[in-house]
Amino acid sequence: MGRNRQPEIAERLLDACTDHALASGLPDRLESFAVASGTSTRMLLYHFGTKEALLREVLRRARARQREYFEELLRVRQGEDYLATLGRAWAGMTGPQGRGYLDLFGRLREDAEERLWPGFRREATTDWLAPLEDGLRTLGRPELATLVLAVVRGLIMDLDATGDTDRVDRAFAHLLASLRGSAAVPGGVA
Repeated sequence: MGRNRQPEIAERLLDACTDHALASGLPDRLESFAVASGTSTRMLLYHFGTKEALLREVLRRARARQREYFEELLRVRQGEDYLATLGRAWAGMTGPQGRGYLDLFGRLREDAEERLWPGFRREATTDWLAPLEDGLRTLGRPELATLVLAVVRGLIMDLDATGDTDRVDRAFAHLLASLRGSAAVPGGVA
């Protein structure tokens, strides 16, 4: 007679595997997840079925954490200029806490994405539009959300490729300055 699955154990294991993936990336083999979660690969397979199922759950858990953290960074704050919010959000997204998310999701190759999370790239792009539109609406420029998102995504790719934090941070500061100028001119072109 088999044991009954214990959801609380699976949750603990999933949290430990997600922490490991955020620190080190998705592993090729389950052994590193087993070590990180203090169990065996056999027990991981018992709780999650297959390696791919565990990887999908890790990605979903990491994505939920990322959305919660980034949405908190991007939310409109009463009495605060949204450009100040964007500046702080950039620092949080590219700093130590946000960097694990960027590294993990930035490394998903198209084949892995299609196998593990079909449609991830589209979702990972479009789900940031609403918080940006809300924030930019406070400046009277919600239509700039796509432009801001595209610049942020490009700067993140640049940072990942070059590691030149100072140059990329200066570029982001220029974006904020141009947004400040476009907000000052109703209907201005950014």
